[in-house]
Parts: sequence; C-alpha cells; structure tokens
Amino acid sequence: MRTAQFFPPKINPASLATLFALVLMLAPALRAQLVTFSKQDLVDYTTDDPFDRLPDGRPNVPNSLLERARELSSEEVWAVLQEKGFHNQYADGFQILHPGKPMAGRAFTLQFMPLRPDIENIAKAKAKEHGLSRLMNQTAIDMLQPGDVLVVDLFGKKVNGTIVGDNLFYYVSKATRGGGLVVDGSIRDLNGISEIDMPAYFRAADPTPIGNVMLTGINVPIRIGGVTVMPGDLVVGDREGVYFIPPQFVKDVLDRADEIRVHDEWTKKKFDEGKYKSSEIYSTPTDPKLQREYQEYLKKRLEEIRKQRGPN
Repeated sequence: MRTAQFFPPKINPASLATLFALVLMLAPALRAQLVTFSKQDLVDYTTDDPFDRLPDGRPNVPNSLLERARELSSEEVWAVLQEKGFHNQYADGFQILHPGKPMAGRAFTLQFMPLRPDIENIAKAKAKEHGLSRLMNQTAIDMLQPGDVLVVDLFGKKVNGTIVGDNLFYYVSKATRGGGLVVDGSIRDLNGISEIDMPAYFRAADPTPIGNVMLTGINVPIRIGGVTVMPGDLVVGDREGVYFIPPQFVKDVLDRADEIRVHDEWTKKKFDEGKYKSSEIYSTPTDPKLQREYQEYLKKRLEEIRKQRGPN
C-alpha cells in the first residue's frame, strides 16, 4: 500500500491514525509527517518528466536550465503555458523580499492545516512511540537540498503563520544555496531576513512564532493561491509574482523566451530608426520584406545565443 493520498473533505480519525502509523513504519527518516509521497508516487504523478530524478523522487530540472530560468519573465512563461492549456500556474499578490533578484529552483512542497487537537494528539502519540521528535516546520526544512525552493501552503495565515524567522531563513538559504522561499502565509524578523540574499515571496510579516497549525504533508501536491503545485515543479519568480512550471515544459519555455527576447530586440531597433509606425512593426511586420529581414535576424541571433551558451 502506498502512503500518499489526498485528504477527503471528511476523514475518520481512526483511518488517519492507521495511515499515519503506516507512514511511520515505511519512512522513519521523514520524521513522522502525516502524509508524504513515496518515490514511486512522485514518479507516477509526474510521468511526463523528461529529466532524471532526485533521490526523493522529485523531477530534477538540470542546474544549467535553472540558471537560464533566472532570466525569465512572467510574460515569457505565460506564452508557452497558455498554448499548452495550463492556465492556473501563476500566483501573485505577495510581498517580495528582493524585487530585483530573480528566483529559480525546484519546488519542495510543504502543507500545513489549522490545528485540530484530536488529530494532533494522534500524531504526537505515534511520534513518541517511535522515539521521533514532534512534527514542526524544521522537520521539513532539514530535508532541503541545493537548488530547492521551499513552497509552503499555510492557507494565508498571518498571526502564528510564520514559517521562518531570520535564523531559519538563513538556514534555508544555506541549505538550498540561495534557492528561495514561497509561502502562502507569513514570515517573522523581517529586518533580519532582509539582510539575507535569498529571494522570498510571502503574504505578510508578523512577530509571532508559528503555532496553532499542524504539519500535514511534505512533498505532496499543495495549493498556492490558485495554483496546484507539484513537488519538483520549476519555480520562477520575478518582481510581479511566481510561476510554477511543470518539468515537461521547462525546455519549451526557455527556448521560446530566447525567441521573444530576440523579437523584442529587433522591434526596438526598428523603432530606433524612426522610419516606421508601431503598427508596421509590432507585433508582426506588415511588409513582406521586413518579415524576411526579421526571420534572418532571428535565425542569426539564436545561433549566436546558443553558441555563446554552449550545450545544456
């Protein structure tokens, strides 16, 4: 039996206790979280992944593509995902820690729910039986790897919804090598956090510690705003908001971004000449001669860009 499942609207506490006990027996290294996807579950739910896998089963978008993704804008990502029929991959409305610092990394997902004492008591008892520490934010934080972005569903909670303060934020920065943080919740110690050079997106800042919540999932599908986020998604953030890109579309998004940038470059060059009205150039040249000129320019510049970049 697999350990991962989605929580239905109503759940029998006895069934949840049985599930929790099974997770403990099969995955003691995961510190007794209520629900996690096994490696095989992650493979099953991300079957279109074209890359290798991380040890935990998440898609492993290559580091070379992560570097390229730091140059992406929301508009460039949108163009491809809309064509693919993925209309719910963008979340905004965050406070942004370093608006000028782009973010790109692999999603490490974390889910909290409002505290329910009977469920929490089961979790504590099972953890104690197995000699494990209590369930908490650091349970997951200690599992982070280089290149991860910690993506946390704290259901928009402000007071006691603070996933990290400046000390744990510093740890996340070191563990992920500056990957990043996205939390549908809050952070604390904003003055201290602002001095740490890692991108972060959060709903609010609050002085209270995390509390009145329970950890219910690690590396499971979660909701951030209107987005369903899968573990291993490519997380891309700019000064507008955050995109969560399924791994199978990463290469398409990056290649299309190159084309969009060359198109914008050529368009501005033609505007600089002062010979044309905007409608004659943008978004597509009306003159067949200009169309051929653009296609030749596009081909040349893409060859230069890819030669300069080298193999991925």
